[in-house]
Amino acid sequence: MAKNLRTKIPKGDTLFICDSNADVTAKFVKEASAATESKELQVKVSKDPREVAEKCTTIFTALPEPSHVKGVFDIILSSALPPLPESASHPSRLFIDTSTIDPTTSRGIASSIQSSSAGHFVDAPMSGGTSGASKASLTFMVGSASPETYHRARSALLHLGARVLHMGPPGAGLAAKLANNYILAVSNIAVCEAMNLGIKSGLDATKLGELVNSSTGRCWASEVNNPVEGVIDGAPAGRGYEGGFGIGLMRKDLRLAVEAAQGVEGATLVLGEMAQRVYERVEGRESGKDFSVVYKWLREGGGL
Repeated sequence: MAKNLRTKIPKGDTLFICDSNADVTAKFVKEASAATESKELQVKVSKDPREVAEKCTTIFTALPEPSHVKGVFDIILSSALPPLPESASHPSRLFIDTSTIDPTTSRGIASSIQSSSAGHFVDAPMSGGTSGASKASLTFMVGSASPETYHRARSALLHLGARVLHMGPPGAGLAAKLANNYILAVSNIAVCEAMNLGIKSGLDATKLGELVNSSTGRCWASEVNNPVEGVIDGAPAGRGYEGGFGIGLMRKDLRLAVEAAQGVEGATLVLGEMAQRVYERVEGRESGKDFSVVYKWLREGGGL
């Protein structure tokens, strides 16, 4: 994502980055410098999130857990931010949080930014996986307090993705993302079970995959991220389930969806508890692997 951002923002702009992993940061700076082959396309490393906010007009955050996002914004808002220079492209800062967290935490951060006059805030979780991130084909779901803020965020997000959808007020982007990822979590288990059923019944995996993906069973988990090696070129199953969308992140998103449903009257998630148990079991054996590794667990006799 950061590579796409550096490539697409104006040449004269500087991209400030901050990551807790110093090795990853150094690798990105080296790769970005080699890719641009131009001193005009600057990338600078900031010592902490506060420095990023002080230096930039548009600030992206992408973090794993609600506590991480809150911690970063506690640092940013520890005191009043300095005014932006007159030469800045916008008179106020825009904070775009692309993390998948709970809507309540996000709305609290949005309120803190507004009350402190630090700028504007949108929740903008993404969908599309690691392939979408590298190809800049992500979909962003945005919660924004005003149309003006949304349109400004949309322009920035189109550097990173292909679709930006305004879902409603603050927190609405996250509500949409949790609904989407609930579908993903459950459908992935169903695809893994169905592929395992068909193969153990004597069907050829590739032919079964072709059938499913040209029939009513087709979904992202079957067509793009099929869990069986050799069915879909480039899927994590073909590289030992390395890379992709980590099972720990899938488990976290499912937990957030179930917790969100508990606070919404009439939002019953019949399959949520069972799906949580599946991902908990599988992560215990396959931590760090792509969430389609559920198929491997089933194939080897996994059960609840």
